[in-house]
Amino acid sequence: MRVLVAEDEEILAELIATGLRRAGFAVDTVYSGDAALAYLGLHDYDVVVLDRDLPRVHGDDVARKLVADASRTRILMLTASASMEERVAGLDLGADDYLGKPFEFPELVSRVRALRRRSARPVPPQLERAGLRLDSVRREAYRDGRLLDLSPKEFSVLQILLEADGAPVSAEELLERAWDAHADPFTGAVRVCLSKLRGKLGEPPLIKTVQGVGYTL
Repeated sequence: MRVLVAEDEEILAELIATGLRRAGFAVDTVYSGDAALAYLGLHDYDVVVLDRDLPRVHGDDVARKLVADASRTRILMLTASASMEERVAGLDLGADDYLGKPFEFPELVSRVRALRRRSARPVPPQLERAGLRLDSVRREAYRDGRLLDLSPKEFSVLQILLEADGAPVSAEELLERAWDAHADPFTGAVRVCLSKLRGKLGEPPLIKTVQGVGYTL
């Protein structure tokens, strides 16, 4: 759900981030190894897309720190060198996957999705509850057979609620998992998104507010 892109080529970093956001991920970008470590210390990321040749703190050292801390964040390492020796060295450092530059963007998205599945508890690709069916592969959601026209953010929030299997999810958790680091917790973004999502789900209402706790489906 949440991805950190650590890439010193700022244009490439923003292109990657834009594509991942269109695929439904919440994405933050940094351009140096020390900034990557700072963000990884502040937020719970599912995957970090990690350029190996970062300035100030090398990408190898970022990977070593994550491994030493037993972090649940999966590492997709990027490098300009695609040689076998480089791939082996990156994987030996603790990277979960390796992708050489240049790369095809659909492949990067597919690998990030695969790593995200490994970082979380096993969840089936199709989730169903109370007449709702969500296909996380096709990124389609239906209510009683009716296709729902959801924004990427609404889809992510619905997926989180379905994955909770009836347990309440706090607004803080929704903000942490579905929004990036620039989201202001005081803007009411979660409340506004849920209001729009409720409208699109239709009647009878499916999302309930549990006072002082969060939201349940």
